[in-house]
Amino acid sequence: MDTEDHKALRGAVSALGNRNGRGSDTTQLWSEAGKLGYLGVNLPEEYGGGGGGISELSIVLEELGAAGCPLLMMVVSPAICGTVISRFGTDAQKQQWLPGLADGTRLMAFGITEPDAGSNSHRITTTARKDGADWLLTGRKVFISGVDIADATLIVGRTEDARTGRLKPCLFIVPRDTPGFTRRPIDMELHAAEKQFELTLDDVRLPADALVGDEDAGLLQLFAGLNPERIMTAAFAIGMGRYALAKAIDYARDRTVWNTPIGAHQAIAHPLAQAHIDLELARLMMQKAAALYDAGDDMGAGEAANMAKYAAGEACVKAVDQAVHTLGGNGLTREFGLASLITAARVARIAPVSREMILNYVSHQTLGLPKSY
Repeated sequence: MDTEDHKALRGAVSALGNRNGRGSDTTQLWSEAGKLGYLGVNLPEEYGGGGGGISELSIVLEELGAAGCPLLMMVVSPAICGTVISRFGTDAQKQQWLPGLADGTRLMAFGITEPDAGSNSHRITTTARKDGADWLLTGRKVFISGVDIADATLIVGRTEDARTGRLKPCLFIVPRDTPGFTRRPIDMELHAAEKQFELTLDDVRLPADALVGDEDAGLLQLFAGLNPERIMTAAFAIGMGRYALAKAIDYARDRTVWNTPIGAHQAIAHPLAQAHIDLELARLMMQKAAALYDAGDDMGAGEAANMAKYAAGEACVKAVDQAVHTLGGNGLTREFGLASLITAARVARIAPVSREMILNYVSHQTLGLPKSY
């Protein structure tokens, strides 16, 4: 359940979202949300943040989504990158990045996905090797959001463990204009304000202080960012589902056939009610995941965050589909603006991890069933 503070935050962000609405200028909205302190609610107060957690940040994204104007880079910049830097960064890194991430004047992208690794982060081939005091990064990344507008990208690479010779994940801050760091836009059928890119790192030379945290921490630091990513993806999906459902409900109340609003018919009303229930259940799991993460329970949060992302993705797709169906032919028109959400809703099923990989996680980690791979 929302606390009184959470209710106040939800109401204030909802008002901001409704002043902007679907099709609004995301750059302007990002700036306004940053000035009002909404983008940095999860970041430490000493660096200009709100001192809250992912619980608060997920409310911001959900309410903007419910108003039809979600900000995808919230999943990446304050949630993943801001969280990782605030938990593991040096004092200098925190001072350099967190105030800007908190007020929205600086943006950071996140690069983990690779062409050949897919959902298997253990197969990441982007490597980092020492060259004197510097690091040299080489590799490729794909489907990286917002690199063109980001001041830097937090890149997941792998370094060799001096003791075992095994490769372990490490995180590096790569400024946008670093020599050898190039990007190519990916032509997406999905129309979104945030573009997707393929990245190439060709012996990108970075100073020693580009490394975030301890090079021996490995997966601990990586998953400190991935759990908030899943929670925020759930918020993104729930907001989108709520937006579509609200449009359908308004239509079902007003659209009259044979002197009766179509919403009076159970064939219309019941599927909308089911969609609402599914969204509310997904939100409960998202709130549980955020509460566990904010309490420092990374293990518990990992399980709940995966479940929340799965539930929200499924609920979003069903809500959007039912909304379009409720409007009939009008659901496919630009005027009502729902048809484009059919494509957008599937993102929550696919990214940042597919629903099948979440089912693998739950069957292995939660149920203790054997792995097939």
